[in-house]
Amino acid sequence: MPLPPPTARRTRMHVRSVELGGYKRGDGCWDIEARLTDVKDHDYPLSSGMRQRGEPVHDMWVRVTIDHQMNVLDAVACTDAMPYVGYCDRITPDYSRLVGLNLFHGFRTAVKNLFRSTHGCSHLSELVMFLPTAALQTFASDVPDNDDSGHKPYQLDRCHALESHSDAVQRYYPRWYRGQKLG
Repeated sequence: MPLPPPTARRTRMHVRSVELGGYKRGDGCWDIEARLTDVKDHDYPLSSGMRQRGEPVHDMWVRVTIDHQMNVLDAVACTDAMPYVGYCDRITPDYSRLVGLNLFHGFRTAVKNLFRSTHGCSHLSELVMFLPTAALQTFASDVPDNDDSGHKPYQLDRCHALESHSDAVQRYYPRWYRGQKLG
């Protein structure tokens, strides 16, 4: 079901696009790539110069290489379009500090601590926050969601619908259903 129609006439001013891709590598690892672009629907004056309508104000990329345990083995970032060329892009090498983090264990908190305030780029840091769920969806492409290997399916207890006490788990993953939640 789409959003309800707007209640007032409006003019679009800005489009932010975020695209994520997951890749299975030949060496057994995985690459998760993320890209963020900001584009205005009008000519946009900046202190650093005019951005023409449709020309990206931001075009930023992040790629992490992860193993099967979601450990970040490599990380790289780049900024192809930015408001302040030669300034905004100085921070991109710092995103190699993602190496050693685990996408599923304390990742978002670690990112907030590493790149808080002026220690990072707000746009790149926001983009990095999408990586864990993109990795999960990438792994889902390679593992049947009803795999009965004896290991708890990775997607359980990661959202409200698939909480171990939920009706959905009772219906689709009865082996892992933990009964009605008390209190």
